[in-house]
Amino acid sequence: MFKQHFGMKFNPFDKEIDCASLYAGADLKELESRLRFMLENRGIFLLVGEPGSGKTTALRKFAEGLGPNLYKPFYLSLTTLTVNDFYFSLASQLGEQPKYRKIDMFHQIQHAINALYFEQRITPVIIADEMHMASTSILDDIRMLFNFRMDSVNPFVLIIAAQPLIRNKLALNMCLPLKQRILNKYTMKGLTLTETSEYIKSRMELAGVARDVFTDLAIEAIHSSSNGFPRNINNIATTCLMYCKWKGLDTVDEEVVYQANVELAV
Repeated sequence: MFKQHFGMKFNPFDKEIDCASLYAGADLKELESRLRFMLENRGIFLLVGEPGSGKTTALRKFAEGLGPNLYKPFYLSLTTLTVNDFYFSLASQLGEQPKYRKIDMFHQIQHAINALYFEQRITPVIIADEMHMASTSILDDIRMLFNFRMDSVNPFVLIIAAQPLIRNKLALNMCLPLKQRILNKYTMKGLTLTETSEYIKSRMELAGVARDVFTDLAIEAIHSSSNGFPRNINNIATTCLMYCKWKGLDTVDEEVVYQANVELAV
């Protein structure tokens, strides 16, 4: 691969990079601020972002940083399910042995959340990812499932993460009660050009490369074609490095970025 060619310790644009080493752009900082607000106030939070904008990675960083004595994270990504399957999955995550009937699972889930919050003094933080793919029936049931003590208390933090399509679903009449219960929300905007440059250079430095492999024009081209979304940047940058290895080049310029985009477009 290209690691030896550039003298790297690892692929700097691999998604498995440690959360502590993630680049903290304005997007991530603002999201973390809003999530801290949710920890203090509890309730339902909506996170919206295009594919590759860094939603799941940011939430993974957030979940890993939660104090285990105060919070317990749960992660759900199987959202293309029936309502019963969704209940079954959530009940299992909460440590319950799911019952057969939906009404029984409903009470199991509420009991588990109540027990964590009121008895153990631990706030459950439930992350429901890819929720733009969930049916409107699931979204409607979420409104009822997370209604505690006649909607007078929120013994939980529920983070609904989704692509922009979720807005269309929440605008439907049957989903308006859920939309009205969303306490706070944030939309991922992507990195700016300056942040894209800092992101690429910081990743290269983490991998042990001190010199500027990517030219300024190359970074501008990557930013333009990626819309500043980290996954797109990673894919383009990795393909650029592979192309350089193949051609025996030491620098990524705008022509290399063009060739990388051609390859990724196939």
